[in-house]
Order: sequence, then structure tokens, then C-alpha cells
Amino acid sequence: MRGTQKGEDPSGLREALARVVDERSFVDFLHALACDWSVAPSPSDWENGSIGAFLDAAAAWAEASKNGLRFYDVPTNPWRRVADMLIAGKEYE
Repeated sequence: MRGTQKGEDPSGLREALARVVDERSFVDFLHALACDWSVAPSPSDWENGSIGAFLDAAAAWAEASKNGLRFYDVPTNPWRRVADMLIAGKEYE
């Protein structure tokens, strides 16, 4: 699966994120996140390619978004909120 086109979602990550509502769907999302990492052509395809940078970005985004953002409303479901934090760890600069 390496070498996929940019914008494709071979891991189903976006679909898994959209379905997060409870512990089971959160675990499914974690599996999709791990799959997304493994199918990335290189770690640089993630904004944050080390575990330290990933966790730092997730925490920074969590702080920045705790009251919502222009295009982000804080969900009432805590499972979804944590999933949002983790996806930010992949993408937030």
C-alpha cells in the first residue's frame, strides 16, 4: 500500500474518525491511525514523524482548541474529542 496518492485514505482513517462515538469505535479509530502510519510512504508524510513530536502536537492542539476554533466545535462526546486530539497529532504543526 505504500506509494498511495496524496489525499487518498487507504487506512480508512477519516471514516473511522467520523464514526467515533464510544470506546469500541475509538479503538477502531486507533487501529486506523496505526494503519495510516504504516501505509505512509515515509514518516514525513505525517506532519509529526516521531512519537514526541506527535504527542507534543496533539497536546498543543488540545490546548488551542479547548474552546473551539473557527472551523471546529468541541464535541460533547469525550471519545470523539480525544480522537480529534490524536488526529491533530498527525497533522498539527
